[in-house]
Amino acid sequence: MLLPLLLSSLLGGSQAMDERFWIRVQESVMVPEGLCISVPCSFSYPRQDWTGSTPAYGYWFKAVTETTKGAPVATNHQSREVEMSTRGRFQLTGDPAKGNCSLVIRDAQMQDESQYFFRVERGSYVRYNFMNNGFFLKVTALTQKPDVYIPETLEPGQPVTVICVFNWAFEECPPPSFSWTGAALSSQGTKPTTSHFSVLSFTPSPQDHDTDLTCHVDFSRKGVSAQRTVRLRVAYAPRDLVISISRDNTPALEPQPQGNVPYLEAQKGQFLRLLCAADSQPPATLSWVLQDRVLSLSHPWGPRPLGLELPGVKAGDSGRYTCRAENRLGSQQRALDLSVQYPPENLRVMVSQANRTVLENLGNGTSLPVLEGQSLCLVCVTHSSPPARLSWTQRGQVLSPSQPSDPGVLELPRVQVEHEGEFTCHAQHPLGSQHVSLSLSVHYKKGLISTAFSNGAFLGIGITALLFLCLAPIIMKILPKRRTQTETPRPRFSRHSTILDYINVVPKAGPLAQKRNQKATPNSPRTPLPPGAPSPESKKNQKKQYQLPSFPEPKSSTQAPESQESQEELHYATLNFPGVRPRPEARMPKGTQADYAEVKFQ
Repeated sequence: MLLPLLLSSLLGGSQAMDERFWIRVQESVMVPEGLCISVPCSFSYPRQDWTGSTPAYGYWFKAVTETTKGAPVATNHQSREVEMSTRGRFQLTGDPAKGNCSLVIRDAQMQDESQYFFRVERGSYVRYNFMNNGFFLKVTALTQKPDVYIPETLEPGQPVTVICVFNWAFEECPPPSFSWTGAALSSQGTKPTTSHFSVLSFTPSPQDHDTDLTCHVDFSRKGVSAQRTVRLRVAYAPRDLVISISRDNTPALEPQPQGNVPYLEAQKGQFLRLLCAADSQPPATLSWVLQDRVLSLSHPWGPRPLGLELPGVKAGDSGRYTCRAENRLGSQQRALDLSVQYPPENLRVMVSQANRTVLENLGNGTSLPVLEGQSLCLVCVTHSSPPARLSWTQRGQVLSPSQPSDPGVLELPRVQVEHEGEFTCHAQHPLGSQHVSLSLSVHYKKGLISTAFSNGAFLGIGITALLFLCLAPIIMKILPKRRTQTETPRPRFSRHSTILDYINVVPKAGPLAQKRNQKATPNSPRTPLPPGAPSPESKKNQKKQYQLPSFPEPKSSTQAPESQESQEELHYATLNFPGVRPRPEARMPKGTQADYAEVKFQ
């Protein structure tokens, strides 16, 4: 009997099975500790034993609380005491007379977590506990933070507005308290706050860059608050530009200081990686430039720092590399001088006379002929970095340089016989050395005199022959008158032949000349041509180049016969003028005998 009576008391007696009693409320409610939440609720009950003037009372109880003796957490019944732990925090904001059972919970605490149900009382019949249709309150730790809205980059000297919002607000809940802290706010105030957000205005300076600005949100319960901190980004021109170098995947190298521009040495073929980084806001555009040529470019959103790789450095990679950082507020640049070192290459010798190069690229073992007394300048040329130390040696002895500032130049103002021999140019370098040798041969001046004499002799002979051609017509007219009748008649040439066609120089005919005549004609004796008859050779000469036949030399009565063995071998020369042709006006009149002249050299 006791258990049914207890249940009847808890559930409201006979109304437990009355379907006219119902309530609508969410089954679970979650609230962060220290915050406020509103729980909407509505209910209905039958219109029985009460009038419009009958007061309606509503109560919210924790689960397993005896409604007749226990204290509610919230009620609209002024004479009913509420639980001490919830007093002033739990409030029945709804009007039970209108079927509204909404509840507001402020400054939620961990001990508030529980199951709650609602009870309504109005008149003698309506006394009902909604035990099976309450809600469960869950209190969590406060992790939510306010949101701060600020431009990504602040312009120095330009006012800026910042907004702080805490996204947790209900109409029945009191607004939180906002506050701001930060170095940029030392001399500036804030605007009034509202129930949902706070607005801050200030003017940043370049010194405010990279400082903190914090928005604080404080709730009613002491010690419960939330905050959000942002880092200010105030725009500024590029600064603190740094160049770093790595070689052959080794750690970064430090360039050697040399004046205002750092200096770096690298050997030919090594791997180099140049890195450039700069501090700027907004991020700057980075670029690598060699002389006036852009080698690499990085956009502001590109990777940092900007790298430039030289897989195998060569001589052409030497020069001044400049890293440049630029944004809308300014620019900064830094340079690096790279020197690619390599041993001597393409060692060669150039020869010059009278300040004019006459021979180039003489290789090892070249022979160089020079006349005695000539001036000579030997220049040793090579490519290396740093420049190789050049020197000249002759037969192993070091020669003093003609120009101390340029030891690769060796001058011989007057070549002498003792200069003949091997000259060697040495190129010495820390990374390797080379040498090149050439052999100097000196020719004496007497050879030059003999050559000049021979050239003069041939020139004299040519002038004599030219004079003979000019005097030949006069000799032709004089010689026929002195001929005697006893001379053996000479064979006649063609009437169309002239002295310009044939000129013979006939010395004594020696054995070799006789043999040539024998080969030219058969063993049969030569038959003299009758006077006036055309010569067979003249007919032949009309088709071929003119050739002068051989005639026996007339002997003087005073000449003594000589033996065949003692006769001196002599040669003859024939001068041919194939381009000359007889002219019509030069033909002799009929009946005139054509003679020829015989010229002898004693």
